[in-house]
Amino acid sequence: MSVRLFAFATILVLGTPALGQEATKLAEGTVLRSLDKVGGVSKDNTLRQGETLKLGNLLVIVGECRYPLANPSGDAFTYLTVKNEVGSKDFFKGWMIASSPALNALDHVRYDIWPLRCTTSEAVTE
Repeated sequence: MSVRLFAFATILVLGTPALGQEATKLAEGTVLRSLDKVGGVSKDNTLRQGETLKLGNLLVIVGECRYPLANPSGDAFTYLTVKNEVGSKDFFKGWMIASSPALNALDHVRYDIWPLRCTTSEAVTE
């Protein structure tokens, strides 16, 4: 197999989603809903990629947000890191899915956090 053909085949395979995997696009930020379970107060927070939300003694760091190309408003896949402000303990590190927040949820005594949607600068046309 020639080097050119091998390079083309590699790009084709790596650039295409796996069977059953949905094609996604990287968004600029995300909308997270937070719930203080003690006070019963919920709040929606809009954060850009790399920004940090201070929630009590927790720091919520947004890694990235991805949304399906076929249905941009249909779902959001958000990578979050939630850690203690004073220590180095990570309470959560991973992907949360807006349509299934309980699938991979934050396990914290006082706070719940889950993504609602991704944010983009693209105008939505209908």
